[in-house]
Amino acid sequence: MKRYTGRLSILAMTISAALSSQSIIAAENDNSVKVDPALERIEVTARKSVESLQEVPVTMTSLSADEMSERGIELITEVQQFSPNTTLQRSRGTNSTITAFIRGVGQQDPLWGYEAGVGIYIDDVYIARPQGAVLDLLDVERVEVLRGPQGTLYGKNTIGGAIKYVTKEMSGDAELKIQGTIGQYNQKDIKLTGQYPLIADKLYIGFGLANMQRDGFGEFLTSDLANQDKENYNKDLTASRISLEYHASDDLLLSFNWDKTKDDSNAKGGYRLLPSILTDAPVPDEVYDSYTSLPTWNEVELEGISFTAKWTLSDATSLKYVFSKRDSYSPTNIDFDNTSLRIFDVPAIYDDNQRTHEIQMNVIGDRSKFVSGLYYYDGESCGQFEAILEVLGQSIGLPGLTREVSGCSNSKSTAAYAQLSYDLSDKWSVTAGARYTKDKKEAIVRNGLVFDTVYPESGWIDGYVRPDGELVPVVLDDREQWSKFTPRLGVEYQANDDLMFFTSFSQGFKSGTFNPRATGPEPAANPEDVDSFEIGMKSEWLENRLRANVTLFSLDHKDRQYISVLPSADASVLNQRLGNIGSSDANGIEAEFTYLATPDLMLSASFGYIDSDFKEVIDTDPDTGLPFDKSDTFSISNTPEYTFNLGANYTIESSVGDFIVNASYYYRDDYVLFEENSLLTQEGYGIANMSVVWYSDDGHWNAGLHVKNLTDEEYMIGGYQFVAPLDDGGYAPGLGGDNTLIGYFGDPRTVSLTLGYQF
Repeated sequence: MKRYTGRLSILAMTISAALSSQSIIAAENDNSVKVDPALERIEVTARKSVESLQEVPVTMTSLSADEMSERGIELITEVQQFSPNTTLQRSRGTNSTITAFIRGVGQQDPLWGYEAGVGIYIDDVYIARPQGAVLDLLDVERVEVLRGPQGTLYGKNTIGGAIKYVTKEMSGDAELKIQGTIGQYNQKDIKLTGQYPLIADKLYIGFGLANMQRDGFGEFLTSDLANQDKENYNKDLTASRISLEYHASDDLLLSFNWDKTKDDSNAKGGYRLLPSILTDAPVPDEVYDSYTSLPTWNEVELEGISFTAKWTLSDATSLKYVFSKRDSYSPTNIDFDNTSLRIFDVPAIYDDNQRTHEIQMNVIGDRSKFVSGLYYYDGESCGQFEAILEVLGQSIGLPGLTREVSGCSNSKSTAAYAQLSYDLSDKWSVTAGARYTKDKKEAIVRNGLVFDTVYPESGWIDGYVRPDGELVPVVLDDREQWSKFTPRLGVEYQANDDLMFFTSFSQGFKSGTFNPRATGPEPAANPEDVDSFEIGMKSEWLENRLRANVTLFSLDHKDRQYISVLPSADASVLNQRLGNIGSSDANGIEAEFTYLATPDLMLSASFGYIDSDFKEVIDTDPDTGLPFDKSDTFSISNTPEYTFNLGANYTIESSVGDFIVNASYYYRDDYVLFEENSLLTQEGYGIANMSVVWYSDDGHWNAGLHVKNLTDEEYMIGGYQFVAPLDDGGYAPGLGGDNTLIGYFGDPRTVSLTLGYQF
């Protein structure tokens, strides 16, 4: 195949990306040079230094910007198709909140104060909150998925793994790229990225701008509010990014980054799986249609800055300092019951900010690699929601009824870490690392009933004026601290240049937390712990035309945090208790293969299998006060037993440029959406995708036609269940007095056409 200077893509594919393409190392337009085709070396930063994917004893997937562009991947959630045993979904009532699970470990509830189970990072900056973490891919170099606990180098809240979003570094040349996309549902996207040397070889500026619009997949069929946008599952997002890079000397690099995202997409309405018993609204005909009595507007605003200084002390030693500050504000409307009555409406506000500092030192010796650092995090996560139960209030003679919950969870975390990889011989090496973390958390919770219909702010609906002052009392005001030591030990055996075996033990923890829905004083839940064992192989065969990476893993998940819903005679009480309820375990395998069948044809496959169960779930009988085990009613949520991906990538050379044809099939086995007595189960389903991408001979133009979910599969990615099953097969109504069993669904079939030009 041809190779172009400045070309947008060269068929780069990581081994771990289950259906991605790899570049072919070939002669550059010189027919006199014959080079056998081989898979490209993939560089990653899983251990906070640049290494080959095949040399890193970490189970991971890496997708480059070119690979994602050639498949029309627009969101970080689409990466789940290429990473075994991984779930990345948009959460229930919004487009921008992420639900992330890896190997059965994650966190589903996005309420303020709860900690993640999978860490999200932008250029090594930790993103603490799930709101706004469904990132649109703008000016990205690659996305890395690290599976298994990453507690040594990445710290707390990576007990399932970590997702790393790595932006492009500047080349120092003047560049400008414009890309436009049109598609079904009136999709209209425009992206503009570029860079310019302000001072040659010294100071560069880079930028990225994006505006992404799309009509809804469905609509809100009824709404009591006037002048509401009826689009459901629509998209209205703008994003911008500015970078400055200053090469102060050959040894000192300074960089500054600013980014801002504003998502004005409507709140997502859920699909009623049962007819309402309080309204005459039937189950909608389409899964993307809904009913609501709330405003349909929704807003997510994110803004962040970061500063990085890299200092090369010698050929072997370097220092790096990273500072970051991020703020997010998200007022949202979630209609739990999805009817035109105010049965169970939840308007809410999320308001978060964080600051981090990290100093890191890397030392590379003849036989060793050493990385160490100090880390500090200071974050505040606040919020408020109103559970509006107006119909219930009116049934007992009140003008309305609202349970208001608000509060803040302030967290400070300090850590020190170090990891050493040492070559004992040409074949044997060992890795040893540890991290010590100290967490401090303060929480305040307000919770109580208001005998009226209230909203978080004045003007939430036309003409609404919120009463002055605090409406509900403080029920919890407490603080707690924890400290954790998380080690990693590993042994690697390099059988030859193309074959490595590794085994490792690693530990991670998820921070303790207070119950943000507390109805009174209660102790904080202690941290969760995960112990993980891995045995793996990374290999290349057939003169580097076949790449096979396989990992066996086993993990023990202890002190799992869980919200238990307590029985109450008062249907208006959100009576919930947070505690450490028990433990679970998981065993599985992850395998990824890439085969360069011919210089033009790439075949790939990936497979993930996991056997995960709760071992023990201890609760207290409210009648006897005695503990009992209810693990038989619990399942690991958002975790299919197996996933696989099959794909092919074919390059066609022509007189007008190269055409790259991609086809893939991704399958997820059935999974439940809730841990305890889940009434929502998604049966196994498969998604077929196809793309054709063209690159011009001069390397300036490119175009892509992308078809996703070719067979228009309907699959559930979230939901709410506020009903109780009866012995006769029916359901007893839950909070609000209605049959609230709601599903949210993934995207239907979409077709889009992208055209790009690079100056």
